[in-house]
Amino acid sequence: MNQETTVQNSRLTPSRLHSLQTMAQRLRRHSLISTSEAASGHPTSCCSCADIVSTLFFNHLRYDVSTPQNIYNDRFILSKGHAAPVMWAAWAEAGAYPVARMLTLRRIDSDLEGHPTFRSPWSGAATGSLGQGLSIGLGMALAGRLDQTGARVYVLLGDGEVAEGAVWEAAALAAYYKMDSLTAIVDVNRLGQSQATMYGHELSHYEARFQANGWRTLVIDGHDIAQIDAALTTAKASTGLPFAIIARTLKGKGISFLEDLNGWHGKPLKKGEELEKALAELGSNFELEEPLMVAPAPKNQVPQPTSASLSSPPDYAIGSQVATREAYGSALKKLGATTKAVVALDGDVKNSTYSEKFMKEFPDRFVECFIAEQNMVGTAAGLGALGKIPFCSTFACFLARAYDFIRMAGIGQVDLKLCGSHAGVSIGEDGPSQMGLEDIAMMRPIAGSTVLYPSDGVSAERMVELAAQTPGIVYIRTSRPKSPVLYNGNETFKVGGSKVLKASAEDHATIVAAGITLHEALKAYEQLRQDGIAVRVIDLYSVKPLDLETLRKAAQETRVIITVEDHYADGGIGEAVMSALAGEACKFKKLAIKEIPRSGKADELIDMFGISARHIVQAVKETI
Repeated sequence: MNQETTVQNSRLTPSRLHSLQTMAQRLRRHSLISTSEAASGHPTSCCSCADIVSTLFFNHLRYDVSTPQNIYNDRFILSKGHAAPVMWAAWAEAGAYPVARMLTLRRIDSDLEGHPTFRSPWSGAATGSLGQGLSIGLGMALAGRLDQTGARVYVLLGDGEVAEGAVWEAAALAAYYKMDSLTAIVDVNRLGQSQATMYGHELSHYEARFQANGWRTLVIDGHDIAQIDAALTTAKASTGLPFAIIARTLKGKGISFLEDLNGWHGKPLKKGEELEKALAELGSNFELEEPLMVAPAPKNQVPQPTSASLSSPPDYAIGSQVATREAYGSALKKLGATTKAVVALDGDVKNSTYSEKFMKEFPDRFVECFIAEQNMVGTAAGLGALGKIPFCSTFACFLARAYDFIRMAGIGQVDLKLCGSHAGVSIGEDGPSQMGLEDIAMMRPIAGSTVLYPSDGVSAERMVELAAQTPGIVYIRTSRPKSPVLYNGNETFKVGGSKVLKASAEDHATIVAAGITLHEALKAYEQLRQDGIAVRVIDLYSVKPLDLETLRKAAQETRVIITVEDHYADGGIGEAVMSALAGEACKFKKLAIKEIPRSGKADELIDMFGISARHIVQAVKETI
């Protein structure tokens, strides 16, 4: 792979060079004053990258400041999110809001938060959990490629965060897809939070790692405006591969008693003598020799709301056998036919999750992320931030590896759809390492999340459709084994709904289940009916939000609620239902996996670990 870099020369006039240098000092000043006013924050981390931010924003970025949602805007992602004040300062200087608003930094009534969140439309992405920005930037670059906008994506990383493996997952995939619109800028200021970083100012180490992952690179002095400008110009001219700028900087640059000194991370200067001394060192003349502004984007277009729907209804005969994971793939393909915003991502299990059905039909909208689930979710979050509807699929258990990325996507309020297949002990012989048994507990607390759990092919297809129509993070839990189709293709479902499959006025208990265990509940219903015991059976396909009305009605009418799930006892369906019905005068019984399972056949495992029909029958008889 050819990684040779042809370095472009900076063409800055003396006047513009001086203005960019002055702007960098302004950004440092705003960062110092605002963090001192807030009595918290990371001013030294802002000072190290102020020259980079000044040059990028005011000499390279193309962005309609009044329309942050414009898909033709270049994108800036502050992966080192603790340096948020310098970004807020840059947007203020660019005219997004008055500079005076910087004094509201970190206040409870301000959208200029300690780390970037969704509350500011200029944040780019929710960051602050380090190591995630490059994945998000990759997703945004992919969105730009799909939309053919020509927009560039710039990600500013700290040297400390590149210890995170997810950074290199993103770097490898970006090179694999030849994302030449993506530029990473590493602010190598040598100092982490508590001590020096692993490699200090050994810039050759960072350069070698990016080059090994297939990137073009350039090492620069991160405080030399002309070098920064030349590097950014070189990155824009480079084609065929992503570009990394490795910038040597000093933490606390410009302040003699802070510069390159350990122990100042996350410490604002005290208002008064300490702050005034620092400001005096920055100088007193902040007038620009020539005006600086962010260049406008070439066009203006914001993502429009998409009405997503299946191209045809589910077509399965009632009683026929189909796995919900396979129905997921079928629905994804149908959704792709009607909705160009849908993009599918997978972690090298597409022949098990059946996302390959989408890939074969829409290869340009399929992103193979390989076995790198953190980056897969981060990339999807970047796609979702720019108006795409990304569907990520892998085994449910492997999403645990990406949990912090999912959490941050929730904080960012991006559209992100996740499918965890091979859930529970019902996967069989592969054993506990492959069994998703914690996933419902993981997904329920995510900010604004929706959790859907289909039990047959029809509901699985409709859950995919619902996911595309529902804002935010939606998790779909699918199963490996084939199971009988329960519904006809015209059956309707809704978020926050459920289905009462069996009910009578004589019911002595209610069995609440979803997925594989719903079929066990229906078997138990038949056995109990033969014994003269009437029970109600509810398909709880919407685990979050719950159908509270139906559950409360069942609790009041039957006085016994039994939940059964192919999931660990903690945090799953049982706890969700019991919490919702805490005020009801009824008995509860929770059937779930209570110990580490083992290899075996699906039916054997379902029975061994206490969630089969016979255990449900026993629980009903013991509880009523």
